[in-house]
Amino acid sequence: MAMYLIGDVQGCDAALAQLTQRIDFSPSRDTLYLLGDLVNRGPDSAGVLRRLMGYGASARCLLGNHDLHLLAVAHGVRKPGRHDTLDDLLAAPDRPALLDWLRQQRMAMLERVGDSDLLMVHAGVLPAWTATKTIALAAEVEAVLRSDAVGAFFHAMYGNAPDAWSDNLAGIERLRVIVNALTRMRFCTPEGAMEFATSGPADQAPEGYLPWYEAPGRQTAEVTVAFGHWSTLGWLDRPDVLALDTGCVWGGCLSALRVEPGAAGAPWRTELLQVHCEQSQKPGD
Repeated sequence: MAMYLIGDVQGCDAALAQLTQRIDFSPSRDTLYLLGDLVNRGPDSAGVLRRLMGYGASARCLLGNHDLHLLAVAHGVRKPGRHDTLDDLLAAPDRPALLDWLRQQRMAMLERVGDSDLLMVHAGVLPAWTATKTIALAAEVEAVLRSDAVGAFFHAMYGNAPDAWSDNLAGIERLRVIVNALTRMRFCTPEGAMEFATSGPADQAPEGYLPWYEAPGRQTAEVTVAFGHWSTLGWLDRPDVLALDTGCVWGGCLSALRVEPGAAGAPWRTELLQVHCEQSQKPGD
């Protein structure tokens, strides 16, 4: 039995099929953990969702910003963007089942692997959040997504403010900060104020900001955080962070990281497996 962490698929079902063959994935034996942005920009978002639904409990998926965008479009809250590739999914005869399945997916996951904790999010974790707090806050958003209030939530979800966490936040402002951190954040100040305009490499942080995982005193520094979202960062392998968005939709790779417990007290054993992807969008689009 093996667990595989997979970066942003973004509607590239052919690449996902190739990757599952590359890793010799068996739903009866293995578990996939997909780090969000399952859909959009690639050519076959419906195919991706159908494939993952078919794997049942062997595919555990996070929601990314593109997945939330799809749900907002489906609820009539947003219009598709000019680079979106969601029309086939939105017109699919099984659209209700696909979208209902998507609404049931997670905003964050925490797994014990051997002697260590592995926290999985799509984008990032604010410095003040511990791993257990991240899961609890993610659950607040998950509950709304699965409720009858989901339409109203999408109407109020968008926006960059507040840009920082406070335990005193309530209502939609509280939910918006959680969503923005978990699905949009790349850079923040040392105090945890988020910045959303910059999507370049980690060494191009705006003045006064730094990559979220470099924030001093980050409360998740003692666990490993795996994330996607940041294709210009690419593959990053550190004891405290694993970045797995390797730009499949831009003609890069789709990556799977096999993670296995080490011997007692020893680090995990990992293996990076990749397939090259056909370019679906040009970088910068």
